[in-house]
Amino acid sequence: MREAQSMAAQPAPSSHPVTQTEERVQRSLFGEILDWMLVPLLLLWPISIAITYVVAKSIANQPFDQALDDSVTVLSQQVVTVNGKITTRLNGSSRDFLRADDVDNVYYLITGPRGEYIDGDRDMHAPPADEDPFHPGAVHFWDSSMHGSDVRIAYTYVDVRNAADTVAGSTEQPKLVLVQVGETLEKRARLANEIIKGVILPQFLILPIALALIWFALSRGLSPLSELQQRIRARRPDDLSPIDSGQVPEEISPLVRSLNDMLSRLSLSIQTQKRFIADAAHQMKTPLAGMRMQSELALRQTSAHDIHRSLEQLAKSSESATRLVNQLLSLARAENQSQESAPFIQIDLSEFARAVVQDWVQASFTQRIDLGFEQADQPLPILGNPLMLREMLGNLIDNALHYTPVEGRVTIRVRGEAEAGLAILEIEDTGPGIPPAEREHVFHRFYRILDSSRGGSGLGLAIVREIAQQHNADVTISYNPHSNDAEQPGSLFRVSFRLQQRSPLDINSDFQ
Repeated sequence: MREAQSMAAQPAPSSHPVTQTEERVQRSLFGEILDWMLVPLLLLWPISIAITYVVAKSIANQPFDQALDDSVTVLSQQVVTVNGKITTRLNGSSRDFLRADDVDNVYYLITGPRGEYIDGDRDMHAPPADEDPFHPGAVHFWDSSMHGSDVRIAYTYVDVRNAADTVAGSTEQPKLVLVQVGETLEKRARLANEIIKGVILPQFLILPIALALIWFALSRGLSPLSELQQRIRARRPDDLSPIDSGQVPEEISPLVRSLNDMLSRLSLSIQTQKRFIADAAHQMKTPLAGMRMQSELALRQTSAHDIHRSLEQLAKSSESATRLVNQLLSLARAENQSQESAPFIQIDLSEFARAVVQDWVQASFTQRIDLGFEQADQPLPILGNPLMLREMLGNLIDNALHYTPVEGRVTIRVRGEAEAGLAILEIEDTGPGIPPAEREHVFHRFYRILDSSRGGSGLGLAIVREIAQQHNADVTISYNPHSNDAEQPGSLFRVSFRLQQRSPLDINSDFQ
């Protein structure tokens, strides 16, 4: 190795997040919608009854107040002055007519300007003092009580001055006679109750009908979900075709489209796995057939030399099969890796690459290839999975050593581009190079250049690209710019990572 630098890799504890399954109560969409509809309805129903009662009382008061208004107006017209004395023209029949009510008790009282009693029921109270009495003829109402019963009273004031006393400019004070007519509230309460009964009783019939209609409407409205469920259940297990979204309501269409997208991705994943299994089975045929042929040949041989040679070939075929299986497992692991199963951590790319290169020093000595490493001047923090990045860099180094001839050179270089915010990993060799027309194809599974004399599984670079994509890194291939051999132009693999902000915590250095 051209650089005699070494670094002791310090193990860091790796933790695996423990996920806990939380039990969730499954809720019914039908029940949820029904609750949101019925709860407000049942809450509004008593409020509606209370409002109806208030309105009914107001409606019941209006005709009875009008009747009191008429009674007090008629009674005020019966107040006269005879020989300077205030009296009424009521006779016995008039009094009987005024009190003619088979339900409510009707009371009246007439008092003079100084509060003296003139006629009526002496037990009636005077109206509140804050009422304005100086508007003769205007009828007012107030609530009082008599003999332990609530009473509604209408009252007015009558000016009993003579016409001569009311000429303009007269300074004589008005002579106001208070006229009151009151009645108990039995008839009002009965009318209000009748109105309430007329409104509430139909509601007791309408409410169950409304609940039944809501139940039917919800069942009918959610029936497309049941139909969709039946259609999905009726599908064959291998049927991943899109679900027809034209037969579902508009509100369910986004869910169906999302489900179709998932089915499409699942179908693509299954097709990829089937293709992978088929390719793997096809590729395994060659080394397994060679192993079988060599073992059968060794069994037929009698010469020790021939048996030894057959066993050597058997060992090579076994090594090839083992390498292919390991590559298949690495590719499967790379494709199924996710940040949830293996969270990304912050890594110094320069120190990480240095530790990985040290693991390949002995292999480079065995193949008589000069393996070098050029470290960056400063730390280059990136986010990544150490295990997967080690697999990626190992495949790139193995590929470079595999195609570099004896006495060749392989250089791993780490550098940063601060302006672009990139950390660059480069693997440079002096092998035959990759023509531009082949550079995109070499990342495909099991693809190998036709005129290549070197063996291989054709999976190493597919693993490299898969891991790079998971790390949002770009992989490019070019000729080695430092090679002067036209027949061996070499290759330069460049992997570009996004630089991360330097964390105040120590950068993870567990590269083992």
